[in-house]
Amino acid sequence: MLVHEDTVPAVLYATLTSWPVATLAAILLAVQWYRLRNSGVSRFFTLTLVWHRYFDQLRAIPTVGYSAPILSYITAFRFNADGHKLLQQGYETYKPGLFKIATWDHWYVTATGPQLVEDVSKAPEDVLSMRNGMYYFFQTGYTMGPKVMHNPYHIPLIRSQLTRRVAVVVDDIHQEVVAAFNSAIKFEKGLEWTPLFSQSNTTMEEIFCRINNRVFIGAPKYLDEDYQKLNIEFALDVVLRAGKIRRFPKFLHPIVGPFLTRLPTQLRRQTKHLEPIIEARRRLLKDHGDNWDKPNDMLTWLMDAAEGEELSTTNIARRILVLNFASLHTSSKTFTYALYDLAAHPQYLQPLREEIEAVVASDGWTKAAMSKMYKVDSFLRESQRVHGVNVGNMRRIVLKPFTFSNGITVPPGTVVACSTRGMHHDGANFDHPDVFDAFRFADLPKEEFAKHQMVSTSTEHLAFGHGLHSCPGRFFVATELKIMLAHIVITYDVKFNEGQEYPPDRFAGEQVSPGVAAIMFRRRRMTD
Repeated sequence: MLVHEDTVPAVLYATLTSWPVATLAAILLAVQWYRLRNSGVSRFFTLTLVWHRYFDQLRAIPTVGYSAPILSYITAFRFNADGHKLLQQGYETYKPGLFKIATWDHWYVTATGPQLVEDVSKAPEDVLSMRNGMYYFFQTGYTMGPKVMHNPYHIPLIRSQLTRRVAVVVDDIHQEVVAAFNSAIKFEKGLEWTPLFSQSNTTMEEIFCRINNRVFIGAPKYLDEDYQKLNIEFALDVVLRAGKIRRFPKFLHPIVGPFLTRLPTQLRRQTKHLEPIIEARRRLLKDHGDNWDKPNDMLTWLMDAAEGEELSTTNIARRILVLNFASLHTSSKTFTYALYDLAAHPQYLQPLREEIEAVVASDGWTKAAMSKMYKVDSFLRESQRVHGVNVGNMRRIVLKPFTFSNGITVPPGTVVACSTRGMHHDGANFDHPDVFDAFRFADLPKEEFAKHQMVSTSTEHLAFGHGLHSCPGRFFVATELKIMLAHIVITYDVKFNEGQEYPPDRFAGEQVSPGVAAIMFRRRRMTD
């Protein structure tokens, strides 16, 4: 279940006030009324009382757009294309505080201001549930499989083994970055500049897929074209198909979900790719115990940690799919923004080059070197701040009544999130918040910079979330991003195509994607 049984009144209210098809809501109401009328008058009035209490609690939260049962459909429809505008309007009008927006099937309550963000970040999982929020938004039960939510044993592996492994795979990641860009950027004889991303962001996803899976499963499978294509398709499919499933009433999800997902087919393909590797490792483990050169990668960690039915080859293959989804979808968009910023602000190229070359000459491509690339780190963090891939972040489902520090209580069944873009563009949090200042954080005193590294979270900087459920893979992702940016800066000159300006963002609800643009690459001229 997405929420506890005691949230039924909340879900029913959300159904009646945010449904795109009013007739379906009327049918639901009629059926429920008939069931209640025949189960006893007292039960009917009890549920009605609970229902009105829920309504009264939400009434205390101001609304952006319409809140009336029929007119709210207009706001729900508008949220698809203009969610960023509605969220920004709410932020500017009600900060610090709460506001709500009607979407197709729930009220979207947004917290603004450092204290309310802190409230969300510190709330326990059994009160404000991140896991249920992810389950709902990505429709995990249909797009990934219900066990992924109910037994997310891969998350502790990311926090522990993968984070510790970063220190010893920096050189491996660098080698793969070099190889990936050499393959992606095809210079033609007689042409000084060559384009990348002229059609879509697929190239960046391919690069990340190569790098991630060198660490996830090792050679040579990570270079397999069909394997890469499958994992990239899956990452996109989860978002697109989950959105389609959410268009339907919750009671129809079990019917439409299996038809709208391609998980069974994708899982068979993934298992076909990984089964020979998994079975070979199992044979070696059976024959030699721990006395063999066991690969120190994510696949091994999953095999060691899995229990019960999760030990099956198919379920281990499923976890690798899920890990690729988690790392590909946001990382590729984040780096695309950084690349656009590099092309739009060429004045930062030379100081970045000077820092990178000095650090690499001293420490090579190591974790120590990454920690000394202050300007690179600041450039990426600032790009995250200005753009970001979510207007709203830290999405939670309320499982038990939750009272914010301002005294307002939100009832079970409500979706709560924080206004990421609003916080990132608030003059109270950042000087000149709408200006891209690449070295904003690098120019801070060293002791202050430690609090503003790319992997650091705060109530003002929510790119990786904040608090109990900060992104567990951010240390790995930040290392990848820094190596990629460093390689490009010291290897190429970059610019937008002739006549091309910074492309406008594309919005869908609270999600943000970079617009399509052609970035031109040229082998760096060493006269600078």
